[in-house]
Amino acid sequence: MTSSNRHFFVSLLLSRLADQMLLFLVPLVIYRLTGSVAWSGLAFFFETLPRFLAFPLCGQLCDRHRNDRLLRSSQRWRMATCIAAILGYLAVPHVAWLIGLSALVGVLSTQGVMAREMLLVQAFGATRYERLVSHAQLFDQVGTVLGPLVAAALLARLEWETVVVVIALGFALSDFAVWRWQRGARPELPVPRSDSPNGYRALLIAGRHLRTSPALPASIGLAMAVNLLLGTLLATAPAVVTGVQSHGEIYYGVLQAGGALATVLVLLFTARSLIPADRLGLLAYAAMALGGLMASVTAISSLYALGFLLVIGFDKMFSVSIRSLRRRVIPSEDFGKTTGLVVMLNNLTQPLGGLLVSATAGFLATGSILLGVALVMIATGVFILWCYRDHVLPSLGQC
Repeated sequence: MTSSNRHFFVSLLLSRLADQMLLFLVPLVIYRLTGSVAWSGLAFFFETLPRFLAFPLCGQLCDRHRNDRLLRSSQRWRMATCIAAILGYLAVPHVAWLIGLSALVGVLSTQGVMAREMLLVQAFGATRYERLVSHAQLFDQVGTVLGPLVAAALLARLEWETVVVVIALGFALSDFAVWRWQRGARPELPVPRSDSPNGYRALLIAGRHLRTSPALPASIGLAMAVNLLLGTLLATAPAVVTGVQSHGEIYYGVLQAGGALATVLVLLFTARSLIPADRLGLLAYAAMALGGLMASVTAISSLYALGFLLVIGFDKMFSVSIRSLRRRVIPSEDFGKTTGLVVMLNNLTQPLGGLLVSATAGFLATGSILLGVALVMIATGVFILWCYRDHVLPSLGQC
């Protein structure tokens, strides 16, 4: 990795770190201010829902504008939104400022994610795409892990308003790193098409690619199965570890840290591996399905922990494979709008996992829920890979 390209990934790390700090801080601060779980839950809803819903629109913008400019605008507006929310709260104290902050920053974060996705395709020349994505996932994961830890440490010493200012500074530093990357790498980006369709027409074009490229609906089906298992596992983990297994919060924290470490190790392997991306995806899917089966044996702590680490650790390897497939099959002129729709569909089942747990917890044991979801994942994988094997796994030939 050249020094100029390193600035691009440092920017990703800083942006993700600031974003995760805000995700951690807002519901917690609102609960402190109001003492109401309902207000805290409402804040979490407005933090997460806009992020998913904004993907198609943000993808359309990526096809119409230079993505380095979109990325920098996203970071600048996130910084400005943090400052404006603090000033607004100081003038008229109300939690609505924090809810609005989380919602708007969520949408702007989605725009940043989509712009980076496009830049990985457009700006790095002949660099192996799987290696780029693995590095991106690695820096993203480090920011995701450190964000809540840094936010908690700062909240223990500073007023929350000051912590939000620190978060704004993080977005500013991320923007500075992108500027350094632009100056050093001088990326040659394709000329954006200002006449590229948007709105309903763009969705129709994205939908047409889903109909005409069998690999896309197949990859969506696999990703939805993966995210269903992931969502179910994450939704049940606190109850399993601290309830069924009677471990303390420290053990649960160590398990979470182990999942983050497993992810980093798997991504380091992925970045250096010469195995085709399709086979890496198959390996990751199988490892996650096995992990789901192992985690369903909730009464055995060691087996559950190993299953948990397999699911969390191999999730990002599967993501690298899916992103590589999208790059191959989506035309460059429609990459943004189509990727935005695909990413939104991929992620719909993750919150569904939590809803499934809530709906079935009264009459099904947690292990039974995990077992059922793992079996659904296996059945989905076998069905899709059999029906679409020549499209999803071209490197495997007729196997």
